[in-house]
Amino acid sequence: MTTNAAKQVPSPASEQGGDDLASARQVLEIEAQALRDLAAGLGAEFVSALDIISKIEGRVVVSGMGKSGHIGNKIVATLASTGTPSFFVHPGEASHGDLGMITRADAVLALSNSGETSELSDLVAYCKRFGIPLIGVTSRAESTLGRAATVPLVLPNSPEAGTLGLAPTTSTTLMLGLGDAMAVALLERKGFSSTDFKTFHPGGKLGLRLLKVQELMHSGDELPVAPGHINMSEALLLITQKRFGCLAIVDDDGAVEGIITDGDLRRHMGPDFLTLKAKDVMTTNAQTVGPDTLASEVVALMNAKSITNIFVVESGRAVGIVHIHDCLRAGVV
Repeated sequence: MTTNAAKQVPSPASEQGGDDLASARQVLEIEAQALRDLAAGLGAEFVSALDIISKIEGRVVVSGMGKSGHIGNKIVATLASTGTPSFFVHPGEASHGDLGMITRADAVLALSNSGETSELSDLVAYCKRFGIPLIGVTSRAESTLGRAATVPLVLPNSPEAGTLGLAPTTSTTLMLGLGDAMAVALLERKGFSSTDFKTFHPGGKLGLRLLKVQELMHSGDELPVAPGHINMSEALLLITQKRFGCLAIVDDDGAVEGIITDGDLRRHMGPDFLTLKAKDVMTTNAQTVGPDTLASEVVALMNAKSITNIFVVESGRAVGIVHIHDCLRAGVV
């Protein structure tokens, strides 16, 4: 007798997927625990390493072989972008002339999980010969690098992830985390600001997020401002000439008293409209921003208020105006 009911047989793909997820989660758990151990073990040596870097007049020279070298390049990028001048020297190239790139004003950050990377030997000897501070990152304090380092930063004795436990996984994650920790700690030591950060990140999304309204605003003769005593006939001419569709009304000292917009024009339209004073038409307590306001905040404000222009005010005076199109052209959305 036959039946059309399908048998519930687990597919090999489903079984494999379960194994894949279990393996991936185990890797992340091992590395996460190693990072927690690294954080708990930070102490005087870490502070000493920061002291060395903070005092040098030159740059941080990072070196490492293989996977450690790839991590070293990322550490260099992070340090440089957060205000600590750095560059990478390949240990093999160092032995063939690139040692000349390293000066006595620099400090060297050498990465080697085993601490016995032979390619680093000439670089280590060079540092010892010329008294160049050497910060060694290794998992073995008694290794050649650990003993030679001015300051050894010893990684926790954590297993590499995976069944073989051979490929650099946990160790490189620890080096990467330690590099980030150093970069951020140095950043906070020197009071590195968002303005400084933007200086090193002028392009891309990071630069746009830190773009200030004063870098986009129109000012000087472009600024649509007028005293409150003028008639609306004159005010309309100014609004048309300045081409922003609005006008800031100021008092005798130049302080902003209010703003005239298209909405104000419609609300006051009547037979005697052109003879009204600008101050009788303006809206008081209108929305303004300061010159240091982030352009991204201004876009959000314009969207929330359903407006297309906003005046930039400093010490009560209008110093600029920004249109939504200015932000869009700059790529701020």
